[in-house]
Order: sequence, then C-alpha cells, then structure tokens
Amino acid sequence: MIVTVFRSRPNPATTAEFVAWNARMSALAHTMPGHLSHKSFCAADGEWVTVVELETEAHVRAWAAHPQHQEAQALGRSTFLTEYRIQTCEVVRQHQSP
Repeated sequence: MIVTVFRSRPNPATTAEFVAWNARMSALAHTMPGHLSHKSFCAADGEWVTVVELETEAHVRAWAAHPQHQEAQALGRSTFLTEYRIQTCEVVRQHQSP
C-alpha cells in the first residue's frame, strides 16, 4: 500500500474555491483503480491535510496523471494555495483493530 500525505494552506482569498475543488478531487479519487481511502481534514490552525491510500505505485502515478487531478494541481500552485507539502510513503507495517 502507498500512502500520500498532502498538507496545504489555502489562500484566504480563494478558500471557498479550494474547498469545492477538494470535494471534487475526493469524489474522483474514490473512482480510481487501486483506491483504498481518501480523506481530508482541516486543522484548527487552518492547515488542510489529505491522506490518500492506493494499492500500488502504479496507481499513484495514474492518479497523479489524471487530467482533472492535474488541473487541480495547477490551480493549487497558481491560485488556491500559499504553501503545500506532499509526502508519498510505502507502508512497511500496519496494525489495526477488528
């Protein structure tokens, strides 16, 4: 499993548009092959955190290359975000309750 953590700070002037695009990307992510989970949260300090779980690196590359996702990425860099950080990690160990 591959986990991507996307941390960002929306531009206050475009937060509403960012939230709308975030919802669209979440819905789209759920339709992607290899999708396991996709969740976004807004912290008290205004930082957004999105955690995406996909089955393989190939699924991650397919998600990154999706045309609508690329459009969202470009808008994020040019308009919606004041900063962001993306970390992509392979799960080495997982524990969970029933």
